[in-house]
Amino acid sequence: MSRPVVLVTGATAGIGRATALAFGREGARVICSGRNAAAGATLVAELVQMGAEADFVPANVSCEDDVLRLVEHAVARFGCLDIAVNSAGTEGTPGPLVNQTVESYTATFDANVLGTLLCMKHELRVMQAQGRGAVINLSSTMGSRGNPQNPIYVASKHAIEGLTKSAAIESSKFNVRVNAVAPGPIETDMLERIAGGSDKIAAVAATIPAGRIGTPDEVADAIAFLASDKAKYITGQILHVNGGKTAM
Repeated sequence: MSRPVVLVTGATAGIGRATALAFGREGARVICSGRNAAAGATLVAELVQMGAEADFVPANVSCEDDVLRLVEHAVARFGCLDIAVNSAGTEGTPGPLVNQTVESYTATFDANVLGTLLCMKHELRVMQAQGRGAVINLSSTMGSRGNPQNPIYVASKHAIEGLTKSAAIESSKFNVRVNAVAPGPIETDMLERIAGGSDKIAAVAATIPAGRIGTPDEVADAIAFLASDKAKYITGQILHVNGGKTAM
């Protein structure tokens, strides 16, 4: 697959942005999506400058009409959909469970779980009809662990891993693979918000066997691998990219 058509949600920042650029460098045709139109335009300009074909489609992944329009645009523009990276999401409102609200739950699950569900629903409809494709969802180390300071985010990532495994079983007969990448602490604005300062980020880094925080590019490399033919017998799996954090 020399010039695959790749759809990346949450592409205007962090891991999603790094992923769009990684595919662009490999010559993919990239449909980027997010809620920040200015950041999306900047990203597309970078992709075009490196020789990639690219478009930006603003979308709220928790709105099914937006998601349908996004997927339809990718197919209308490039004729197919080979790879989808569902990166859009939020960390929610940190704090102990007893302080959480219905509003916090709804906002977090709408962005992370409903958004992933709706994206896969429409991406897989296209891919199953084609008889090929690869979907990569974004989980977290918190998708397989607990965290007393962010229980709703943790629950949402557990849900994404369950959706990933279920969709993989459903889609395998169509030659469509579904996996997830589960990053540990990564140098993103989200980590800054969660940690609350550089000193706290340094403390987090000290708990990681690799001795440092990861980079968005390192996660993007893992996503690109799962999307490639080198991973053609891998489906329903969660690839941890966390410097050994979950080995402890």
